[in-house]
Amino acid sequence: MAATLTLLKLPILSDKPLPRSSTSKFVPLPSISSKLNISKDSTILFLDQNINALKPCFLSLTAITFPFLSETKDALAVGGEFGILEGRSFALIHPIVMGAFFLYTLWAGYLGWQWRRVRTIQNEINELKKQVNPTAVTPDGKPVEAPPSPVELQIQQLTEERKELIKGSYKDRHFNAGSILLGFGVLESVGGGVNTWFRTGKLFPGPHLFAGAAITVLWALAASLVPSMQKGSETARNLHIALNALNVLLFVWQIPTGIEIVFKVFEFTSWP
Repeated sequence: MAATLTLLKLPILSDKPLPRSSTSKFVPLPSISSKLNISKDSTILFLDQNINALKPCFLSLTAITFPFLSETKDALAVGGEFGILEGRSFALIHPIVMGAFFLYTLWAGYLGWQWRRVRTIQNEINELKKQVNPTAVTPDGKPVEAPPSPVELQIQQLTEERKELIKGSYKDRHFNAGSILLGFGVLESVGGGVNTWFRTGKLFPGPHLFAGAAITVLWALAASLVPSMQKGSETARNLHIALNALNVLLFVWQIPTGIEIVFKVFEFTSWP
C-alpha cells in the first residue's frame, strides 16, 4: 500500500522542452566538457540542476525499497524492545505455575474420586440390603432380638463412611478445583507459548509444545462433559475420568522436557 501511494507521487515529466541549460538528462563526462570548452562553473551549475530534478525520484525509490530493507529486523521478536518480558523472571513464571498445577491436578483427582465414592457407596449399600433376611417376629408380632448379621454390620459400616464423605463436600470442592484448572490452566498454557515468543521470536515444535497443547485440549473436553454428568450419564462420567487420567500421564511425561527448557532459560536469559 505504501509503495503504491509512493508511486502515485512520482514526478511526471513535462512535455514542454527543457531550458537549454538542462536539455540533457545525463551528466556530461569531463572529457566531453573539456573538448567542448565548457567552463568549470557551467559544469557545476549543470550538475546541480540535474540532481535537483532527480531528488523526488530518489526519495520515491527509497520509500519503495525501505519495507524490504527493514523486513529482517521487523521479523525478529527479540532485541530488548519487550523489556522485562524477555527476562528470566517472566520466563520462570510458566514452569513454576505449571508445576503447581500438576500437584493441583492430583488434588482435584483425589477430590473427584472421593465424590465418586459417595455415589458408589450408596449403590453398595442398596445391594447389601437386598441380602438381609427379614427380621423374625414372635407370635404376637414383636420382633425377635438377635445379634446383627455380618451383612447388616457391613451396611452400618458403609453408612457411617458415607456420612463422613458427605461432610467433606467433595462434590463442590472437585467442581471448584476443576474450574480453576480449566480457567487458569488454559491461560498459563497459552502464556507459556507467548513467553517463548517474547524470548526467542519463534516457537519450537516438539514434545513439550505438543504435550502442552494436548493437555489444554483435554481440560476443555473433560469440562464439556459436566452437563451430561450432572444429568446422571455414567458414560460421560467414565469418559471424564479417562480424559483426566490421560491428562495426568501427559503431565508426568512433559516434566523432563520442561526441566530442560528451564536450564536453557538460565543459560540464555538474564535477570530480571
